[in-house]
Amino acid sequence: MSDQFIRTRLLVGDEPLVRLQKARVAVFGVGGVGGYSVEALARSGVGTLHLYDDDTVSISNLNRQMAALHSTVGQPKAEVMARRVLDINPNCQVEAIRMFYLPQNADEVDLSQYNYVVDCIDTASAKLELVTRCVALQVKIISAMGTGNKFDPSALVVTDISKTQGCPLARTMRKELRKRGVSHLKVVYSTELPTAPLCPAESEAPQSSETRPGSTARRDTPGSTPFVPAAAGLLLASTVVRELGGF
Repeated sequence: MSDQFIRTRLLVGDEPLVRLQKARVAVFGVGGVGGYSVEALARSGVGTLHLYDDDTVSISNLNRQMAALHSTVGQPKAEVMARRVLDINPNCQVEAIRMFYLPQNADEVDLSQYNYVVDCIDTASAKLELVTRCVALQVKIISAMGTGNKFDPSALVVTDISKTQGCPLARTMRKELRKRGVSHLKVVYSTELPTAPLCPAESEAPQSSETRPGSTARRDTPGSTPFVPAAAGLLLASTVVRELGGF
């Protein structure tokens, strides 16, 4: 078989791809943001991917989520994405973990095994738990802030959470992380101010990065586009790949 990573190898050489093949990355939430992040990580040659999500594909996911096809409606997103990863790179050690990560079940996950954690969860309590545990363990983590109710993918940036403005989720995270003694967190966030939805929508299950902070039941469902969550996911993956690959 010809080298499926030859185009990447032309840019970065052999050693970064070896480092990526040895890397272990966890993605929490594989919806609109996380699904595209998983896609790019797999296509970059990351050797081990663990996908945490207990949501299933719904019709309303079809406008933006990598896992969402008419043929996959009703199927677990983590399992759909795991199958897709193997179809992209059969050598990847991918595992679908059917769980919504929460403070109540956080002890079930050994975060110390990972070289990098990608946080695409939408609930503030779960994000805070994940971040504080990674910081305590000195495990690298990058978090997605809100991408719902936004139109402009060019407004997304990678920055420290201390530099974010105008994002309700980032505001909550900044405040609560300070209480926990955490001053810095690498994030992908949008400088675009959110647009209010024109009308309410039916509630969806959580665990993607497209909503405001809250409990596991969404208080309000945001509007969404195909391009903002996708661009956020690609930015997350780009940061992880470049740091782990060393380029």
